[in-house]
Amino acid sequence: MFGAIIGDIIGSTREFRNTKDYDFELFPKHSDFTDDSVLTCAVANAILTGDSYKDSIVDFANRYPGRGYGGGFKKWLNSMDTNKPYNSFGNGSAMRVSPIGFAFDTLEKTLEEAKKSAEVSHNHPEGIKGAQAVASAVFLARTGESQSYIKMYIIRHFGYNLERNLDDIRPNYKFYETCQDSVPEAIIAFLESENYEDAIRKAISLGGDSDTIGCIAGGIAQAYFGKIPLEILKDGYRRLPMELCLIIQQFNKKFKIEE
Repeated sequence: MFGAIIGDIIGSTREFRNTKDYDFELFPKHSDFTDDSVLTCAVANAILTGDSYKDSIVDFANRYPGRGYGGGFKKWLNSMDTNKPYNSFGNGSAMRVSPIGFAFDTLEKTLEEAKKSAEVSHNHPEGIKGAQAVASAVFLARTGESQSYIKMYIIRHFGYNLERNLDDIRPNYKFYETCQDSVPEAIIAFLESENYEDAIRKAISLGGDSDTIGCIAGGIAQAYFGKIPLEILKDGYRRLPMELCLIIQQFNKKFKIEE
């Protein structure tokens, strides 16, 4: 799951200052973790501790305020009753789901848990679909399926159009905050990639919601390609508080994930 968090950090400075350039600086001065990383760790924490996804997500969001949470999410978080989801199809359900793809032993269980993690807040069918698509892509990637198999599975089971290519998407792609306009593009970036760094560069060079697209593509890419380049790994850890680093390390140890 650290591949997702690093994708978030690398994309953090490009979210509102998009680049269409592949050869951008990976970690400029103000690179930092955002809500994507916080909530990814919240999902991982729930898996590690047995806490509910809702309790963990609410807890971590309150521990790390001001990290770029969407307006709907903040309203829900500050409401009197977080037991009531707000029917969102924003890409928050997809950005935080990668730990589920790494943690569970079957695709069926992965899909079930992805739905549970999404519907805490994002209970719109598109919000659930986005989370399930990303989690299943991570699961298939880490269990040895090919990029072409992953592509066909996602098309058949979720109906996303993955027949486009990045060069056609990039010129007119804009900032979107919805699963249906972010998840397919992030998956395409992974499908066209040759290694972890390549996946991140291709995802962020699309523009759009760069930290989230980097986060989604990065989680799948880590699952597929394995080890993250050491210098990228170090730069990611330097930008995280110790608490989040420890959750990542505990998660990796429990589920035997190589960084």
